[in-house]
Amino acid sequence: MEIKYTAKDILEKDFKTGMRGYNQDEVDHFLDDIIQDYEKFSKQMEQLQNENKRLRAEIDEAPRKQATPAPGTTNFDILRRLSHLENHVFGNKLNNE
Repeated sequence: MEIKYTAKDILEKDFKTGMRGYNQDEVDHFLDDIIQDYEKFSKQMEQLQNENKRLRAEIDEAPRKQATPAPGTTNFDILRRLSHLENHVFGNKLNNE
């Protein structure tokens, strides 16, 4: 995505006037509003790009950890804990209805 115009390009744009042309003051006012929005968008884009770089750097620097069960934990222990959790969650819902 390439940006065609800068805020300065918009500010310095000169339109030809015709016999039944647009109201020049109205066009100038509208372009002033566009320039202000354009500058805000540019600043916001720069902030987001900087934040994106920072977050990517944090991800790259973060140690890679894999989820591993605690020592001494077996599959049976994990299944038992899941069963207790299901009973707690779904048991409460069934009792409340």
